[in-house]
Amino acid sequence: MDISFKLEVFEGPLDLLLHLIDKNKVNIHDIPIVLITEQYMDYVNHMETKDLNIMSEFLVMAATLLNIKSKMLLPKDEKRDVVEEDPRQELVERLLEYKMFKYISLELKDKELDAGRTFFKNPSIPDEIKDYEEKVDVSTLLSDLTLAKLHRIFETVMKRQVEKIDPIRSKFGKIEKEEGNLSDKMEEVSKYGKLHKNFSFYQLLLGQRNKTEIIVTFLAILELMKTGEIVIKQDNLFDDIMITYNDLVVLS
Repeated sequence: MDISFKLEVFEGPLDLLLHLIDKNKVNIHDIPIVLITEQYMDYVNHMETKDLNIMSEFLVMAATLLNIKSKMLLPKDEKRDVVEEDPRQELVERLLEYKMFKYISLELKDKELDAGRTFFKNPSIPDEIKDYEEKVDVSTLLSDLTLAKLHRIFETVMKRQVEKIDPIRSKFGKIEKEEGNLSDKMEEVSKYGKLHKNFSFYQLLLGQRNKTEIIVTFLAILELMKTGEIVIKQDNLFDDIMITYNDLVVLS
């Protein structure tokens, strides 16, 4: 089948292949290689150009198509379980890449044409009025300002300030770090034990100022129990814990 072509329409062999694929309305991922190769070879045979650079590009692609065609025509070995790679895959990837860059170039060309239709005007303000600032007559500006208008302006400004306040975050307090030293607290509990000898855990906690001190006090009691400096006793579950200071351990 003879096909009429004009060389100047195509920018290279890939451009021609895309034209043939579009003309035959075939899927680029499933190219009918026999049909496309025949049409491509028919075009190459009718080329009249003597430019070797152009001819070489088309001839290399022709050899590639013939190689793919020969692989596609070879009988498949059904006994082998290995899945053979499609001989057209590399060509399809090249065509897709070329098609993408071709469309990008067309988009850039359109933007260039649009930019060519845009004109910019340089500033033409005379120097004598470039830095001009209009003088404001304060007395004229405030001539019709009354106390009632001023009050309304004040209320509007204050309302805007109130609306800017976050009703949730505005109630957040300031978090301060609470210091607590276990060694100092052990010494404090030890002095308290020497003074009171027998006392309750609740009685000891009454003198603490915050949660951190209560926790550190509890840890201090545990440490003093390990050394035997204090002894605790609880008769029933949930009863107050009674603490006894052991002078003998300290003296030893």
